[in-house]
Amino acid sequence: MIPLCVPNLKGNEMLYVQECIETEWVSSAGKYVNQFEEKTAEFTGSKFAIAVSNGTSALHISLMLSGVRAGDEVIVPALTFIAPINVVRYLFAEPVFMDCDEFYNIDTNKTIEFIKNETTFRDGTTFNNLTGKRITALMPVHVFGNAVDIEPLIDICKERNIKVVEDATESLGTFYNSGNLKNRHTGTIADFGALSYNGNKVITTGGGGMILTNNEEYAKKAKYLTTQAKDDEVRYVHGEVGYNYRLTNIQAALGVAQMEQLEGFLKIKKHNYNYYKEQINQIEGLFIPETPKYADNNNWMIAMQIDSKLYGKDREELMAYLGENKIQTRPVWHLNQLQKPFAHNQTYKIEKAFELAENTLNIPCSTNLTKEEMDCVINTLKK
Repeated sequence: MIPLCVPNLKGNEMLYVQECIETEWVSSAGKYVNQFEEKTAEFTGSKFAIAVSNGTSALHISLMLSGVRAGDEVIVPALTFIAPINVVRYLFAEPVFMDCDEFYNIDTNKTIEFIKNETTFRDGTTFNNLTGKRITALMPVHVFGNAVDIEPLIDICKERNIKVVEDATESLGTFYNSGNLKNRHTGTIADFGALSYNGNKVITTGGGGMILTNNEEYAKKAKYLTTQAKDDEVRYVHGEVGYNYRLTNIQAALGVAQMEQLEGFLKIKKHNYNYYKEQINQIEGLFIPETPKYADNNNWMIAMQIDSKLYGKDREELMAYLGENKIQTRPVWHLNQLQKPFAHNQTYKIEKAFELAENTLNIPCSTNLTKEEMDCVINTLKK
């Protein structure tokens, strides 16, 4: 089986983890946690990085510190993994779903249109005209590593006192290459950014995540809340409800070793994307889309689009055929406004998301993928 996306652990991972075991610094304290945070902040250009147990917990704390409260609403994309939608409900708030653009990201134009035409700004707060509820945050997701067209969203959210939390869990290494955001990494533009180190990401700690922020007060509060809100660590005095969202030293040791290889991984990802695009776009009915011109992409996941009329197979048929030939693929996630817990939530002009969810298949893209394996995928598609 050629897997979809698996870890590449050929650096100093074993050496650093062995040191944790030998020194018995295996839990939530240790030098590697600090090193991982420092290396991440340096790489992304974020002033502060706070290591946490996973990307979902990073989003949860970021939304909480953005002021989202029970009964509020958060603007979210319909097309994304369900984690950022779930964290809205963790805070007893409600998602409002937006359509996606051609890059699978939240549609900037429609989102701005919604804010301008479907909400009212009074007394420093934005209210949804339909529900009367307060809209306190926007959570764009940089899907598959594609950078969101975020600058216009930041501008209108500042005008409307809406906090922005970037879900950059799929886009470590993606940065803007033009305009006012030139050389700025995804996850560092808004009030908060969240990274993920799940096993299928560009680098992994097995699990794990990171909160990015340029606000020192936010950074201190995030560290406080994610380590059980201890006011006195010796006597176990807690000033607030805290969370056990700490990253272990063993996981961080993996992260440090992975960070040492990140630049190389990104080059491999770019090469593989270009090779696939050159070969697959010659097959009638199959298409690897361009990435946004305004950003340098990490090419985390490679999304192949299918014109079933021209190709002769739809997404489900092709996924089954590739599986029979020992090639693992995945469709785009089931759209979130259709998920049972959110089926009654408000949506706004969702059209493109249905199209892309129907015709997209993600193909193998690991950083240790060989040319022979990529050729196997391509030749199987040609058959």
